[in-house]
Amino acid sequence: MYKGYAGRILRVDLTSRNVKVEPLPDGLALNYLGGTGFAARILWDEVNAETDPLSPENVLIIATGPVNGTAFPPSGRYMMASKSPLTGIWSESHVGGHLGPELKYAGYDMILVKGRSSEPVYLMIDDDRVEVRDAKNIWGKDTRETVKTLWDELGDRSFKIACIGPAGENMVKISSVISEMGRAAARTGIGAVWGSKRLKAIAVRGSKDIEVADPDGFMQLVKESIRMCTEEFFGKAAQDTLGKYGTPCLVEMLNSIGRLPTKNHWTGVFDKANLIGGEAVRSRYRFAQVPCLACVIQCGYISYIREGRYAGTITKGPEYESIFALGSNCLVPDIEAIIHMNMLCNLYGLDTISTGKTLSWAMECYEHGLLTKEDLDGIELRWGDVEAMIKLIEKIARREGVGDILAEGAKRASEKIGRGTEKYVIHIKGMEVSGQDPRAHKSAGLSLAIAVRGADHLRALSSIEELGFTQIVTDRYGEDKVEALSDRLSEEYKGFLIKDLEDLYAITDSLIVCKYGTMWPPIYYFDHFAKLIPLLTGMKEYGDVSYVRLVAERISNLRRCFNVREGITRRDENLPKRFTEEPMPHGPAKGHVCNLEPMLREYYQYRRWDYETGLPYRETLEELGLKDVADELEAMGRIKRREG
Repeated sequence: MYKGYAGRILRVDLTSRNVKVEPLPDGLALNYLGGTGFAARILWDEVNAETDPLSPENVLIIATGPVNGTAFPPSGRYMMASKSPLTGIWSESHVGGHLGPELKYAGYDMILVKGRSSEPVYLMIDDDRVEVRDAKNIWGKDTRETVKTLWDELGDRSFKIACIGPAGENMVKISSVISEMGRAAARTGIGAVWGSKRLKAIAVRGSKDIEVADPDGFMQLVKESIRMCTEEFFGKAAQDTLGKYGTPCLVEMLNSIGRLPTKNHWTGVFDKANLIGGEAVRSRYRFAQVPCLACVIQCGYISYIREGRYAGTITKGPEYESIFALGSNCLVPDIEAIIHMNMLCNLYGLDTISTGKTLSWAMECYEHGLLTKEDLDGIELRWGDVEAMIKLIEKIARREGVGDILAEGAKRASEKIGRGTEKYVIHIKGMEVSGQDPRAHKSAGLSLAIAVRGADHLRALSSIEELGFTQIVTDRYGEDKVEALSDRLSEEYKGFLIKDLEDLYAITDSLIVCKYGTMWPPIYYFDHFAKLIPLLTGMKEYGDVSYVRLVAERISNLRRCFNVREGITRRDENLPKRFTEEPMPHGPAKGHVCNLEPMLREYYQYRRWDYETGLPYRETLEELGLKDVADELEAMGRIKRREG
């Protein structure tokens, strides 16, 4: 067995309550590395196009990577994957903290959960002792109460706990899983998958070691990586931004370039951004830093409101995406209200992005008379009305009244209501768009359009051109592309850029390393991972950058093929008309729209997929070692052969 891995997979059948431990196959590690790569292979093999996301047959994957639990910075994350109840396609969510490393210390690289329990249960993992336990006493409790109750029951607060709140229990399609009382595995409705299986929580404690192939060489690289993340230009930039303010620093930064989504993405400039940004949070509400394991950037923090209407509010975050979604997106300039709503979403187990975007969609529909007070259970949903938002957050979590419709997410809610409300849904592939505006950052439009889980900023977003990082562009991509790649308002070469970053992040999400160090600041690249992986695992193949890239392309293609099997084609890789037909009304990008077509055409060219259909070429998949995938897609008529 390769080093860096625990070497075991834990399979749990909740229908029979049977637990089985399997060895981690060497071939899975060599060909798919970990995390996202493992999930791509397993979901392809064990889920199909007929699988209902909320059925017992759907597979819930909780996975780590070879880096997790080591001293490499930052390596405290883990991931979940499944078939999404929100979109019906690929579901993937990453979360920080300490539970991922704890799972490795307990001796498991992955947990695979199938079936459905007849009663609420939780999974207790204490090294080799694994039990499916009764959870009726915590069913209905919020996430904070759940953790406290389980700590009392287990008698040890060293257990790391992930759980769902009432939203997941009620299979709200925009629900999340909350890890360690505030770190959210959000997006795609992953909490609803837990709820459908009646899995309330997972509690993990471990005491095993993780072996490294070359300890001396590995620790030398760790020291170099710490220096890169804390010193020199980008290291210092990381400390001055993320280390000092956390992700709320992005509020002011993105507002300054005209891409802070405001009023349901109507514009990219919020005139009260300074009231809800990094300095506003840090100066009055930041209570403590709470970094993930082995992190030297340390963006995580806790907010606490001591007095006033929301006195006693305490929560991890809010992160930039939560501030945009519940703040500028809904025209809320009150940071205390945003912190409080962030806490409510964490307690109920709701994805703050999809919740905020669903509310802003409803607000815009209300503004245009497409939704009425009667439709909204007597609530007048005007822009910036925090009390109305709080009422609807509570209704969504419990599926009460109109909350039962909003719990489906904005796209599905609009389909149920009709009346032209679909015009104001800002979504891609069924998932609400996150905190980017491609009119002010053109490559972000391509990132959102091609993302495998829907409108997603974490699978391929580029920060290189946001602040004009010409040196990084020159070092990575060559002199001839510098000017165009550094221009956020140009579509040129962006297909090439996004394909490259999608592959880079596929490796990042398989190791599993935080995006802070790869996406921003842009420190780690393929060459750095080619040094890291052999020292950590002993897999010498990864010492060749071309092999790292091969595995990255294999993972990227396999995730996309999962969606192709579900029926996703070229027509689904598009942008809302707000981005393509409505010019930006304010700010540095005033007058701009996003022209997706040339970027998408270039992206497909580099990805080696057919542009007209969005289907893969058989030859591409075979070259990546995915012949079995090509055979299955060909039998379904969902693959192309290269002509000539």
